Amino acid sequence: MARVRYTTIIQKFREKGEKSGWTYIDVPADVANRLKKGQRTSFRVKGKLDDSPIEKVALIPIGNGDFILPLNAALRKAIGKREGAGLTVDLQLDESVYQINADLRACLEEEPAARKIFDKLPGSHQRYYSKWIDGAKTEVTRARRIATTIDGMIKGWSFAEILRNASGKK
Repeated sequence: MARVRYTTIIQKFREKGEKSGWTYIDVPADVANRLKKGQRTSFRVKGKLDDSPIEKVALIPIGNGDFILPLNAALRKAIGKREGAGLTVDLQLDESVYQINADLRACLEEEPAARKIFDKLPGSHQRYYSKWIDGAKTEVTRARRIATTIDGMIKGWSFAEILRNASGKK
């Protein structure tokens, strides 16, 4: 599996449409090509930013074969750096398969109508639900999110409608 190492500078978009305000690092076309030859769409990588391990992080295409790796608040905190700082990057392709939350999967097995709808969703949408559930800090919240997801599936709600219902907003 190809592995690439390089140094770069942390940058921030000032005005870039939906990406305005994003903190990121550049992944030049030659680097991206060594990771996944000829790839022009988003793909996931793992490795290290300085000494901080990363996995399942998406590289986002910005044209001409170049990509960016967005640095969310958690990543910035882990590396302890801000815009303008140098960063040692060590990346490789992350081909791991995302596992849907086991409790959600078990509850879907109990509700065939919800499971049928869930299974028809694109993988990315299934992961939205699973990651939302995984993001719960307590078991009570996790259970409530699973119940809301199952109920929303049966009612034919979109992810946004399920989130609104979960937050108490109609």
